[in-house]
Amino acid sequence: MTTHRIALIPGDGIGQEVTPAACQVLDAVGRRHGISFAYDEFDWSCRRYVELGAMMPTDGLDQIRHHDAIFLGAVGDPSVPDHVSLWGLLIPIRRGFQQYVNLRPVKVFEGVESPVRRARAGEVDLVVVRENVEGEYGEIGGRLNRRFPEELAVQESVFTRTGVSRIAEYAFTLAAGRRGHVTSATKSNGIIHTMPFWDEIVAETAARHPSVAWNSEHIDALCAKVVLDPARFDVIVGSNLFGDILSDLTAAVAGSIGIAPAANLNPSREFPSMFEPVHGSAPDIAGRGIANPLGAIWTAAMMLDHLEHPEAADQIRTAMADVLAKTPIRTPDLGGTATTVEFTRALLEFT
Repeated sequence: MTTHRIALIPGDGIGQEVTPAACQVLDAVGRRHGISFAYDEFDWSCRRYVELGAMMPTDGLDQIRHHDAIFLGAVGDPSVPDHVSLWGLLIPIRRGFQQYVNLRPVKVFEGVESPVRRARAGEVDLVVVRENVEGEYGEIGGRLNRRFPEELAVQESVFTRTGVSRIAEYAFTLAAGRRGHVTSATKSNGIIHTMPFWDEIVAETAARHPSVAWNSEHIDALCAKVVLDPARFDVIVGSNLFGDILSDLTAAVAGSIGIAPAANLNPSREFPSMFEPVHGSAPDIAGRGIANPLGAIWTAAMMLDHLEHPEAADQIRTAMADVLAKTPIRTPDLGGTATTVEFTRALLEFT
């Protein structure tokens, strides 16, 4: 029996509802594959911020540094400004543990109708590779002359050769094991310094991977093409901002953001990686028991892949596909009436 120690952070909103569902599936599949999980739960959340003035304690990173992985449910609540909750928890973990790859697979499943006419099951299967620790989401900048007519805000983007090279290398290596094509998201016709720099490094990386075809697309045109013909894409690599936008867009193309998983990876494994569904805390439905657990469950499968249990991960993905293709059970975001618990129970029958 292999035991993995997992730092569990349910967080806010529906994170509290989908995290137990993911753990149920992990435990069930783990029993079949000789894997057990020791969960250490942390109450780091907006509720904690309201009560104690911080999303997590000052030694929070040290508390989870030696776990095998981190599983995060969601972050965010209307009572706390988003920049406070994100910069108080999610971003410090990503940057403190050098989780520079944000990986977001997207697939149209049989039994899930996409709002996009040409997004058909069995045809749309892509991955967004997002640079996760620098780019447009930098800390350099500030505000001046607050509340005066001449008030201004300055926000600096930071692109380093190391940061761009390693995310491009990850994308091309990933594509080599898939369908062999990378699309690079850029905006070098309008952003004069950082985006040409990005383009140059992506081209250098492509030259080291002659077996992988690639092209570069301006982000605005790329968004349109993802909607018009999503099946054409294999691996899309983008900066922190562009990858963030594209991953939500592609999740919507797949039928529901509630399905979408994500991994924040430290490929060197020097630090733990963090796994989180894309959907966020969804305060509009929190507490109603109707959240779609698929995003969290698929995220759990990604965690198993990272922990080097591919057969167990495949079993979860197969169960996901089966429950969607072979049953009418759906949560409200997919047009059904099932609760989180009911949908999870149905999926467990296929594991």
